[in-house]
Amino acid sequence: MATPTLDKVDDAKPASVASPYITVTFRIRRFNPEISAEAEWQDFQIEIDPKERVLDGLHKIKWETDGTLTFRRSCAHGICGSDAMRINGKNRLACKTLIKDINPEKPITIEAIKGLTVLKDLVVDMDPFFQAYRDVMPFLITKGNEPTRERLQTAEERERFDDTTKCILCAACTSSCPVFWNDGQYFGPAAIVNAHRFIFDSRDEAGEQRLEILNDKDGVWRCRTTFNCTDACPRGIEITKAIQEVKRALITRRF
Repeated sequence: MATPTLDKVDDAKPASVASPYITVTFRIRRFNPEISAEAEWQDFQIEIDPKERVLDGLHKIKWETDGTLTFRRSCAHGICGSDAMRINGKNRLACKTLIKDINPEKPITIEAIKGLTVLKDLVVDMDPFFQAYRDVMPFLITKGNEPTRERLQTAEERERFDDTTKCILCAACTSSCPVFWNDGQYFGPAAIVNAHRFIFDSRDEAGEQRLEILNDKDGVWRCRTTFNCTDACPRGIEITKAIQEVKRALITRRF
């Protein structure tokens, strides 16, 4: 009777799998008014998958290296708009910017958006931005008695202002505007976009009021059509086009 034998086991080790991680330098403009009146750049080197987002890198720094790093974020999916910042000189949302798309072989520069007072690190005072937003009355205004059914609207009427409903109030457009940098009194692209959304809404009855607000010296006529705002918008809104449509409505009073 043959003696059973065990099959020979291959002791060879499996080939090593290449690590997906790379070393990336985040060069962050730090500012803490409790320590110094001047901002300074600080470098952080991290190991990270280049398919991760800049926001993931900031989290890694804050959670593993320096807990004092301060920035805003909430949903982390490009909807809340709270993590707008200047990345490699351009306004972007940190949660939508992949590291591999911004040349990780060189230091990635990150700083607060321009035109608004920096409170700490990457956090700015958003009060002036939201005040301009409130000033254009960004809500539906109607007259008469409350209707007994919904206010109907055709697909064509809805399409008229569909683009400007996409705004998430991230301030990327307004803080990319050179007019806003030089004069914070300018309403700015975001406020005009949100006025546009209601001026051209067939259900609204306060278009004339909003046009008069934007006809002010700090309104739409300050726009120099540089397209910075359109380039900076993470939602792809045609902001410059919307501003021009508001200007046209002011001249023709047709909207």
